[in-house]
Amino acid sequence: MSSSSSSSSSSATTLSQYLSFFLEDEEYALGILQVKEIIEYSAVTRIPGAPPWLRGVTNLRGSVLPVVDLAVKLGLPPGKVSRRACIVVVEGVLRGEKIVMGLLIDTIGQVLDFTPEELEPLPAFGTPIPIDFLTGMGRVGSKFVLLLDIGRILGSQELQVAEALRTTDPAFERLSKRGLP
Repeated sequence: MSSSSSSSSSSATTLSQYLSFFLEDEEYALGILQVKEIIEYSAVTRIPGAPPWLRGVTNLRGSVLPVVDLAVKLGLPPGKVSRRACIVVVEGVLRGEKIVMGLLIDTIGQVLDFTPEELEPLPAFGTPIPIDFLTGMGRVGSKFVLLLDIGRILGSQELQVAEALRTTDPAFERLSKRGLP
């Protein structure tokens, strides 16, 4: 379950928790405090003319949830929708207002606990995604997990698209009330 544990109470207070998941067979992780919830992938309605990284929208308890194809956003081939695909729900902040978005991932990994000693700086080259989207690497046994910077991945452009989808279009409101397919 966790990559490490500590027997001393002083180091237990410095653990950082991350949620790991897979894209293209590579393991990535987000800070667990950035994750609101994980939902099963269900019908996502594509939006004509939307940016390629926007997979579409889905209904989350009566609200329109924009779903970002995280693989496309990171410059990888589009995400695969299998029975293990999930949507990780996260929040961003735009003009002081919280914006909720979903991230399509291939499959959930595990919750990882890292001590500061298990976190490594990024290499200067060789990462499969742009280095600007990463904060570092976490050591898990003999391998490393790439730690994502959700603030950079979901920048103002992405949050503005999400805000536009949830607020103004009356057609979306009608679909949301009836339930998106």
